[in-house]
Parts: sequence; C-alpha cells; structure tokens
Amino acid sequence: MPAKAIHSCIRVLDEARSVAFYEAAFGLTVAEKLDFPDFALIYMSNPLSEFELELTINKGTTEPYDLGNGYGHFAVSVEDLDAEHARMEAEGLSPGKIVDFAPAGTRVAKFFFITDPDGYKIEVIQRGGRFK
Repeated sequence: MPAKAIHSCIRVLDEARSVAFYEAAFGLTVAEKLDFPDFALIYMSNPLSEFELELTINKGTTEPYDLGNGYGHFAVSVEDLDAEHARMEAEGLSPGKIVDFAPAGTRVAKFFFITDPDGYKIEVIQRGGRFK
C-alpha cells in the first residue's frame, strides 16, 4: 500500500516572521495552530495541494538553529517562474538567480532558490514535465 506525503517540518525561531515570509512568498496560510506548553506547531497550506508545511516553534529558543552541512530543501512549483521571481524581488524577498538547467542540451528544470528567515532553502521550479 503506498504512503501519502502529508507534511514537511522545519524548526523556526520567530513565528510571526516565518508565517509572514511563507504567506508573502508562496501564498501559504495557517491551516491550524497547535499550541503546547513547550512548543507550537503551525500547519500552513494553500488550495493547490493538501500537502502542508509544518513550522515548529520551540518556546524559549533564542539562538538560530544550526542547519548543518547537509543539503536538503523544500520545493514548490509555479505556473510562471519569471513572474514569481519578479514578484518576490518586488516584495524584497531576495530570490536567487534563475537557473535554466539543461546539462545535455535538453532542459531538465528551470528554477531559483529563495532563503527563508531561518536560512532554509526553498526551490521554486517552473511547473511542467515531472514538476507538476
């Protein structure tokens, strides 16, 4: 029986700053917040997918998380990559350069990365092909 992906979790330092970033960058809104004595879980989503981003806030944490040297990232697909890049630039979100990845002459993907307030990398990829 196949499993269904439902969410991905990241730890964030500042709830308001992170929620505002994901709202502005990707149109995610808070679907639910679960508040516990030592931590809070905030589930964010949008109407395009049931998949959610879970922001974990560990109360009392004052130093940024050490993201280590592993390479991991969250990815979203968009209909018009160039327009999204321009919109994010206009909002002061500092997206990285657009990469047209075609190592053998055939485009594999067109994308850019943006970094959230806690240093996590998010790949924004042109919708199409295997990237629906």
